[in-house]
Amino acid sequence: MKKNFVTYRLCGKFQARSKCETYHKKGKRFADMTNRSYICTRKMKTIMTKGEETRQFIIEKAAPIFNTKGIAATSMSDIMEATKLSKGSMYVHFENKDVLACAAVDHNMKVLGDKLVSEISKSKTAKEELFTYIDFFSNAVNPPLTGGCPLLNFGTEADDTNPIVKEKINKGCNANQQLLTNSVNKGIANGEFKPAWNAEEFAIVMLAMMEGGHLISRMAGNNDKMKVIAKTLKKIIEENTL
Repeated sequence: MKKNFVTYRLCGKFQARSKCETYHKKGKRFADMTNRSYICTRKMKTIMTKGEETRQFIIEKAAPIFNTKGIAATSMSDIMEATKLSKGSMYVHFENKDVLACAAVDHNMKVLGDKLVSEISKSKTAKEELFTYIDFFSNAVNPPLTGGCPLLNFGTEADDTNPIVKEKINKGCNANQQLLTNSVNKGIANGEFKPAWNAEEFAIVMLAMMEGGHLISRMAGNNDKMKVIAKTLKKIIEENTL
């Protein structure tokens, strides 16, 4: 009798298994493999090697330190203390502090971006999307990411000193600006906002006000100034709502 085979991916390699050797349980497919069981979910997940896991562990521990202290003020000793890894282990995964710093910048922006998108995705209208963005960043004293906004933190430090990080932050700023532009244009298309509203200009103004508000509020140690900025931005949005 001809057997039907299913191909499974394990650590980058493919193995064929007979369908008769598999069974289903709670939506997951289980395959009995040599000396171990391997769970094949409907959505394929990346399996990290031990080295990749260690590298990711270092980045996750280093990211909040860099975002809080800054790149220049953070030493490899700080990272070693946080990870409890030796200097040798650190340099196996990262050639130097600059390489680790770049990875930490990417990680900080990804974590913040994922949190922001997760909140915005709950919005039902374009107006709610803009309000959610404002509310998400409105608490500068207790920001959604340890150390504050990475765009502001790394941007002010790297503008004249680190062209690689500078470019990463510039892309992050452009991505946020585009996110806001898209929300306004979505609202115009849906009939929520006035057709004459300039989405690109408002996105620039809103991003600049939020980032500037974040800075002066953290310097003051309270959110009073950020509240004024949030109120002003929401008023502009209301004025352009039909």
